[in-house]
Amino acid sequence: MPMTAAVSGCLFDNDGKTREEKLDRDLSAVIASQNLTGDPASGRSLPEISEPEAQLGMKLFFSKSLSGDQDTACVSCHHPALGGGDDLSLPIGVGADRPELLGPGRTHSGSTHPTVPRNAPTTFNIALWDQVLFHDGRVESIGKTAGRNGNDGQGIRTPDSTFNTADADSGLTMSAAQARFPVTSAAEMRGHTYAPGDNTVIRTRLEQRLQNVGDSLNEVNVDPDGDSVNNWVNAFEEVYDATVPAEDIITFERITSAIAAYENSQVFTDNRWAEYVAGDTEALTIEEKAGAYLFFNSAEGGGAGCSSCHSGDFFTDEGFHNIGMPQIGEGKGNGDNTHEDFGRMRETGNESDQFAFRTPSLLNVEHTGPFGHAGAYDSLEAVVRHHLNPTRAVDDYFSAGGACATLAQNESDASCEDYSGGYAEENSRKVLTALEAEQAAGASLLINTELSDSQINNLVAFLEALTDPCLEDSTCLSQWIPQDLDEEDGNRLEIIDQYESQLLAN
Repeated sequence: MPMTAAVSGCLFDNDGKTREEKLDRDLSAVIASQNLTGDPASGRSLPEISEPEAQLGMKLFFSKSLSGDQDTACVSCHHPALGGGDDLSLPIGVGADRPELLGPGRTHSGSTHPTVPRNAPTTFNIALWDQVLFHDGRVESIGKTAGRNGNDGQGIRTPDSTFNTADADSGLTMSAAQARFPVTSAAEMRGHTYAPGDNTVIRTRLEQRLQNVGDSLNEVNVDPDGDSVNNWVNAFEEVYDATVPAEDIITFERITSAIAAYENSQVFTDNRWAEYVAGDTEALTIEEKAGAYLFFNSAEGGGAGCSSCHSGDFFTDEGFHNIGMPQIGEGKGNGDNTHEDFGRMRETGNESDQFAFRTPSLLNVEHTGPFGHAGAYDSLEAVVRHHLNPTRAVDDYFSAGGACATLAQNESDASCEDYSGGYAEENSRKVLTALEAEQAAGASLLINTELSDSQINNLVAFLEALTDPCLEDSTCLSQWIPQDLDEEDGNRLEIIDQYESQLLAN
């Protein structure tokens, strides 16, 4: 059976100190012992959103011209006002009923089933990852040098190269490397009929579309005379200071470099926990301090053991763990029923990596849900409770009706069970069985822990203290949303939410 540690509710000393004084003293010791600074961006060279390349990247990020059927953009699944994601458990990329509607209420034409099998990770703070990107780490720094985002001269492995082998075309950073792949996914951006062939074919066609040459001549915004209105060449010339033929100035390498500059400018690390680490003991409430105590202390030491995986100033070990998350949605074609997702094992081939997924950062976690590789939970409290006892959480999850009953995205889907083949609970219990075996063997860092409702509330309160205030300020966040009326080809995605309102801040 899994190990269980009871967490004491008593946080008092016998030396006359108040509860808050003791918490401050204990947290000061934690900060010192774990070498926390509160600033994971320290020492990095990061672009500002005002810089020309980041501005070009923003235009590309919001442009439908990078999708095969011109009905999606990068922002369709990664909008700043939706926590750098899409606020959906599972994304809806191409073929949406209303391409301009993002977040809750976005559905597929003819079906509400999401066809993208994993939750959209936030783009916030993407520049701070140094080892891997994506849930399964399929973009991976070979050198894993701290503070470099893969730009250490040792190369970056991608799905275009074999495991542990650098991709010569990856770009300088992992951010640039990952930007090469959403456009190649039929469900995300490519579409199911545009430019048949390998990844090189679709990238070349998209280059040509922006260049307005070759097979992609006049594909976008054709005027009454049959000509395409296209100013991308001028936009690239302004950034890269080159007056050369279109096919030389607009390359896919520059497209992804610009998108990476935009994404890498999304650094949101200012929060009240950082202020507390810097010495302002009044930055947190006593409840948040109590939550921090639980977070940073092991289960055996009277805490919840969260920082065993969510470690450091970036709140992640960048490692891979099976934490028993429910497996919902289409899956990745794994297993006998083809609706499982083997996670990191898909990359490494190691059975010990089966069902293991990357540890997410918890910065701004209040705004980056739903949670889990398949978005099984849309409540921060629910995902905290899952970590404390996955077996009990999964039992409760399916007793309540599973994803079809508990997730807002599925409320209007009368045939919800169909898109997981009816195997959601069966596949989830396979994941859970593997976790329980790891726990019994002492091979899992996840130790079942009993917390009171009050302690869970404190833990959630601490997690909410990791939010950068810019995310809740529409004026601040608007810097990452195009405000000008000038468009390079008239193909910018004009975005609304389910209430027909322009998406601004959270």
